[in-house]
Amino acid sequence: QLLESGGGLVQAGGSLRLSCAASGRTFSTAVMGWFRQVPGKEREFVATISRIGSSTSYADSVKGRFTISRDNAKNTVYLQMNSLKPEDTAVYYCAADFGGFLVTRTSSDYDYWGQGTQVTVSS
Repeated sequence: QLLESGGGLVQAGGSLRLSCAASGRTFSTAVMGWFRQVPGKEREFVATISRIGSSTSYADSVKGRFTISRDNAKNTVYLQMNSLKPEDTAVYYCAADFGGFLVTRTSSDYDYWGQGTQVTVSS
């Protein structure tokens, strides 16, 4: 089970930190990812991190503003979002790929998904 938190309403230029707490599986064996979705659009890759956090990858639209990290002792993955823009407004989902060894941007590679948390950035 994956449970996201930390979403909310923020002004453009502000920051938020999303958290995703995992339970029920060995968290350190999963590649983790963050995706986002706007109503009427496909789910979009945001960031991914390897099992021990040694490798990360970001969408071009968030590179330099967002940082993904994980704490395997706490079974939690984070997404630090800085310099937020109105176009970052979306429902953000965390996802776990327990079969993978490499970071992946492909949503179909992920086995488990959280319920999502809303992020709204006002202009």
